[in-house]
Amino acid sequence: MNKALPLVQSGLSVRQRRLIFAVFATLFILGLLLWGTTMDESSYAVDFGQKNLAPSFLHPFGTDNMGRDMFLRSVKGMSISLQIGFAAAFFSSCIALILGTLSAAFGGKVDRFVLWLVDLCMGIPHILLILMISVMMGGGILGVSIGVIVTHWPRLTRVIRAEVMQLRSQPYVLAARQYGYSWFSIARRHFVPHVAPQYIIGLVLLFPHAIMHEAAISFLGYGLPLDMPAIGIILSESMSYLALGMWWLAFFPGFLLLLVVLIFDRLGETLRDILDPQSGQK
Repeated sequence: MNKALPLVQSGLSVRQRRLIFAVFATLFILGLLLWGTTMDESSYAVDFGQKNLAPSFLHPFGTDNMGRDMFLRSVKGMSISLQIGFAAAFFSSCIALILGTLSAAFGGKVDRFVLWLVDLCMGIPHILLILMISVMMGGGILGVSIGVIVTHWPRLTRVIRAEVMQLRSQPYVLAARQYGYSWFSIARRHFVPHVAPQYIIGLVLLFPHAIMHEAAISFLGYGLPLDMPAIGIILSESMSYLALGMWWLAFFPGFLLLLVVLIFDRLGETLRDILDPQSGQK
């Protein structure tokens, strides 16, 4: 009994640390999003008297060739990427939930059609497919968002389909079918609640992919308008000044993007450990 007690205490402390990290990571992301969303354009306005300044206490990320504060501009750009990432990941995960559930529940032609769509989307590189969709939609926030939404559901669809396929043969599902319940009713009452943890984890893990791909498309010049302070546009503009020694124009915005992506990735792994019953008992 005494030997088992430290293991339980150790397990609780690990779980508490994961919960604390999840709370602080969520607060950091939401704080960054709220700050950037409510920020006025005058905060990072043009000031030629402050142009090309290296990082300092007054300007932590330095200033660019037009005297704009790169720290505030990067925060604003990151908030734009987060808004697009949130919207794209949510709608993309909803597509995955619907298609994955329908594919496994109905099987047959529906399953083959969904798997064909999955193979079709995964057979084309994400960047290329997002680029084509964004250009076809005329670029901008709408074009990039639709491109990310259309391309990021296949992997989560496969995960949800595999989970639902295991439930089809469960006794309570077979009993519900014998009592005359439709697949839609069974999916709503049994399948969707069962795959909810996998859905939440997949939703969180879609965020970094959506943010990175949005930044990549904007960096290539086929995404957001050039007058928006998006991270991809900031990094694209900085390429012309790296040879002049203005390294901070690319380093700090890129570091902020990398930090947010890593936080999302770690948050997804933390939620997986918390929501997974087997890992939660360890």
